[in-house]
Amino acid sequence: MLISRFWNLVLRIWNFHYNGPMSTRHIATSTLWQIASQVVMATLSIVTLKMVVTGLSTELYGNYNSAYGYLQIFGILADFGLYAVAVREVSRAENKADVLGAIFILRLLILLCSLGLALLIVWLVPAWRGTPLPIGVTIAAFVPFFTLLSGMLRTIFQISFKMQYVFIAEVTQRIITLALIGIVLFMGARHSNNILYYYWFLAVGGIGSFFLFLFSILFGRRIMSIHPRIDVPLLKRFLKLAAPYGLAFLCTALYRQTDITIIAALRPDYELQNAYYGAVQRMADMAYVIPTFLLNSVLPVLSERDGRGEDTRRLLGKTFFIILILGSISMLFSLFWSRQLVEMLTNASLLSTAARPGADTALQLIALPMFLNGIVMFCFYVLLNRHEWRHLVFTLALGVIISLISNFSLIPQLGFVGAGFTSIMVHVFLACMLLVQTFRIMPIHFSKTHILQWVAFSSLFALFLWLASPLIHSALTTALGILMGGAVAGLLILTLGIHRSMAGE
Repeated sequence: MLISRFWNLVLRIWNFHYNGPMSTRHIATSTLWQIASQVVMATLSIVTLKMVVTGLSTELYGNYNSAYGYLQIFGILADFGLYAVAVREVSRAENKADVLGAIFILRLLILLCSLGLALLIVWLVPAWRGTPLPIGVTIAAFVPFFTLLSGMLRTIFQISFKMQYVFIAEVTQRIITLALIGIVLFMGARHSNNILYYYWFLAVGGIGSFFLFLFSILFGRRIMSIHPRIDVPLLKRFLKLAAPYGLAFLCTALYRQTDITIIAALRPDYELQNAYYGAVQRMADMAYVIPTFLLNSVLPVLSERDGRGEDTRRLLGKTFFIILILGSISMLFSLFWSRQLVEMLTNASLLSTAARPGADTALQLIALPMFLNGIVMFCFYVLLNRHEWRHLVFTLALGVIISLISNFSLIPQLGFVGAGFTSIMVHVFLACMLLVQTFRIMPIHFSKTHILQWVAFSSLFALFLWLASPLIHSALTTALGILMGGAVAGLLILTLGIHRSMAGE
């Protein structure tokens, strides 16, 4: 009964209208499974982060972050926007298995080229010779390899509205990873300088990703035949369809992820720098995925209505409004409770001291980009919906240029602080530029009431966090404070009438 009432509330808020073969409840249930998967995965990721920080020394943890930060660039390059193309093309195709098989082969080929380039570069860069980074990247490369192959099989569950299988596969994979890391901690690893632990923690990620791939195959075969096939005309067609998405995602990866790699290349103390900054970037990735997940749910409805020539201003307006609310929550937590969050998720050794900035300083610097990222992603999806990829890619490319110039200028002197300032600068530029383009191409309904409600919510929530901050002094009180913050946010949403603005069509 409780789940049914919650679900009816979700349907009223989003007011989905679906005229296809699947009912609104099927779409809603699939979306709910995705939400549950993200929540559980985020929770388990936090636990994983805490365990790795506990097991490795600060220097080895910095190498751990450097390896994954470096591979993220090539992982996004390997993705190349194929998932969006796969969902659209497989759902439309008469012979779905053949189309999926061809796209799977294309994903595999691009993946091998991208990761092969990543390994070639990491072993050739002189600054990284004699460090643990090349071997670490080589071991960690199995994570994006199996994860991206699994992502292509996710298409099966997306188009059939069977996302519960994704939930089972992802959560099981993460539990396996936690168990394998836990074995090392149980054996007594605590802030160890033993490089074998560093290699093991990276290998564990690859083992978990392999199980994700294995579960995806086993579950996927229950719904659709999986037969990878080489069809040159189809491969060329899908490559052409994916190219705009791939270019846009590549630009996003370059301005968002290259700072960790530049730190590793330019700073002799990169291990410490990326221990502080890399921990925060992994937290930020959790915040970055929230608007992306919301927009993934909205995009099919937006595309359908826009394709029929319907007025989408109110749908876009309430989506933008929700993104602002979510962005404010992430930003304000990061600003006011930075020390508490870092200590809860990592350990006190990464906190700032009088002699040096630490991870809490990095979290405060990343707070504004966390907020602005939601705006950038909103524009990203709206422009791609209208196939305005040239404007999008050009603007994102300018952001990449600004990011690279600023990072190469500031990181040698300021380290991760310079990377944080660069992130602020780039996100402010992109948010302003893309909003102008987006509102010109697809106007939204965003009233004065929306503005006043957002300002009131942000101000009152900031006041709560500021007043509660002196009371938050341990991991337990931080966890309880986060729960209390969620309750306060919900109360403000109801009191200020924000829920009615979200539900209004």
